[in-house]
Amino acid sequence: MVVLPVRFERSPRLHAMLSPEPHAVGTRVVVQGKRGPEVATVRGEATAPDPQGRYGAVLRAAEPGDLERWEELHRQGEDLKWLLRARARERGLPVKIVAVEFTLDESLVTVSYSAEDRIELNSLIGELRAHTRARVNFAAVGPREQAQMIGTLGACGRENCSSTHLQEFAPVSIRMARDQQLPLNPEKLSGPCGRLLCCLQFEHTQYLDLLRDLPRKNARVCHEGSGACGKVVKLHPLAGTVDVHTEQGLLVGVPAAELTRAPETGGKGKRPEAEA
Repeated sequence: MVVLPVRFERSPRLHAMLSPEPHAVGTRVVVQGKRGPEVATVRGEATAPDPQGRYGAVLRAAEPGDLERWEELHRQGEDLKWLLRARARERGLPVKIVAVEFTLDESLVTVSYSAEDRIELNSLIGELRAHTRARVNFAAVGPREQAQMIGTLGACGRENCSSTHLQEFAPVSIRMARDQQLPLNPEKLSGPCGRLLCCLQFEHTQYLDLLRDLPRKNARVCHEGSGACGKVVKLHPLAGTVDVHTEQGLLVGVPAAELTRAPETGGKGKRPEAEA
């Protein structure tokens, strides 16, 4: 037995599955997941299983009949998604139907939805019963999960990280934006999901390292070469420079390495306190 990392269609997250034989990267396989049999794609090389690990199972390489059936169920799920959206709108239900997904044996259909408040959706089951005999499961998803399943474009012009490579949603805070000297504009700091951009966390530790070599904002400093003193008004971590508003009323950008802490009562200045 070997372990294969596989990916399902609506998420980039990799799931470890036990397989009786290795399969090449890119192979479509039928797996036994939590919901039932589904089609997934192998996304990595085979590894040895961990005796303490918990795994799903790769049943077999997907055959042409499996793939044809999977595509048919996908089309049926898309049709039902739009049907349920229309019925929910007619009934005034404050809900967005995100996805309708079948298992390969059509024993279960999962309706993923997004709503601001707790909502009862049993009235929509009858709409599904007219088209499938599968057991119905309603699953609430958050804004980030919704963006992950639908797929959107980010401010960078590329597909959002949550639907391409993120394996989990790590906490993102406004402090990360402050540390990266970004303008605290909610429109610029929010992704398509309406939450803080996941990419703020990617370089946060590097910014913290760079800030340790810079003086604090509002610190009093002097330039070693010119002797001009003033207050730090802006930091540029990537460039290693700061903007200083001098006592003469000028705004100058200087390398942080050329600054010393302004003396309180005269004398040679010391290196300005680094950003913690």
